[in-house]
Amino acid sequence: MTDTPAPTGRQAILRAARRAFALHPYAEVTLRGIAADAEVSASLIVKLFGTKEELFARTTDFSADADELLDAPLDGLGRHLVLTLVRTRRQRRTDPLLRVVFALGTEDERTLLRDRFREQVTTRLAALLPGDDPLLRAELVVGQLLGLGAAASIHREDGAIGEASPERLADLYAPGLQRLLDGA
Repeated sequence: MTDTPAPTGRQAILRAARRAFALHPYAEVTLRGIAADAEVSASLIVKLFGTKEELFARTTDFSADADELLDAPLDGLGRHLVLTLVRTRRQRRTDPLLRVVFALGTEDERTLLRDRFREQVTTRLAALLPGDDPLLRAELVVGQLLGLGAAASIHREDGAIGEASPERLADLYAPGLQRLLDGA
């Protein structure tokens, strides 16, 4: 496995904020706590993201991750999804989708996160799919991607998933996704 570069201040802040908002209700999260976790100053967070509310909105936004995940022609999208998910996890040391599953905030916060995820990832993917049951197939594809992310989190670098190249994982995992995407 190759060494991953240290995150930039912006990346470190987003990672720390996602972790904080996933593990604690909004009211318990502070910019100082996020700053300490990210090893930056609270003033840098304010400079880059504004208020805690704006940072929360940014951490519950999946649109940039969806742009990256869905940036391929339909006939190769299954492979692209796997490669992008695995490479993103390894480069950023965070999963672009999995935070929707583990959020522990209030019910309103979890609902907001799920609604944004559904709109920005699942519904957007469904709009790309031809044939019958596009939303059902999109939900199944997303479920499989979440499963891959969860398995990669469990096994990290010391398991076969962590040791396998992104290409090998795509060789094994993408054909099933592609069948769902194609509607076959």
